[in-house]
Amino acid sequence: MKQFFKDFKAFISKGNILDMAVGVVIGGAFSAIVTALVNILLSVTTWAVPGGLKGLVTVLPAVNDAQKGLNAQIGLGQSFQASELQALGVKLAQANYPDLTPADAGWTSAVEGAKSTILSKYTLHGTTFTYNLSAVIDWGTFINAIISFLIVAFVLFLIVRAAVKAQKAREKAKAELAAKRAKGEVATAEEVEAAGEEPAPAAPTNDEVMISLLTEIRDSLKKDEKAKAE
Repeated sequence: MKQFFKDFKAFISKGNILDMAVGVVIGGAFSAIVTALVNILLSVTTWAVPGGLKGLVTVLPAVNDAQKGLNAQIGLGQSFQASELQALGVKLAQANYPDLTPADAGWTSAVEGAKSTILSKYTLHGTTFTYNLSAVIDWGTFINAIISFLIVAFVLFLIVRAAVKAQKAREKAKAELAAKRAKGEVATAEEVEAAGEEPAPAAPTNDEVMISLLTEIRDSLKKDEKAKAE
């Protein structure tokens, strides 16, 4: 068991694993930003479209009775407008309870129950309700996905382009540094850093050398005094 946890710790401590975890977290946060940006852009561009982008759907013709809707005779076919919900709720209540009239005590409950039944069978797309069993082409979701892809692809292109440009600049700096060293010339700290190398440590000053020597002399005298005392 100890060896298992030891191996697991070594696994998760690897640089590539940590980099991948960071990438996943950043990717999730970036995805939320892209989604919000796309929603803003589409809300502006589809301002005049009824129901906005979510209303851009196409309901395919029914090929069987299951796709024809809840009750096509009263208008509950494959789709209807959201403004028609109340009227259709009344029609469905009348169809379910033929003897019930608006003057009866249970009329309101019957209408609300009918509306709840309708809402459970239909999904709202913009301002249009579509029957859940119908075949629907959701153009809005498709357009949203395309725009999100283009934004992510453009950002990744900029990142990769910047990384390639930085890599080329580093390789050029390395070549120039190697050529300068081959000629016996001394490279500056900026040139070494541009090539991606660690700059050589600075030589100690005269004061630092003097302090180091005095410290060694002091320590040596203390050892001699301790030895004589013993």
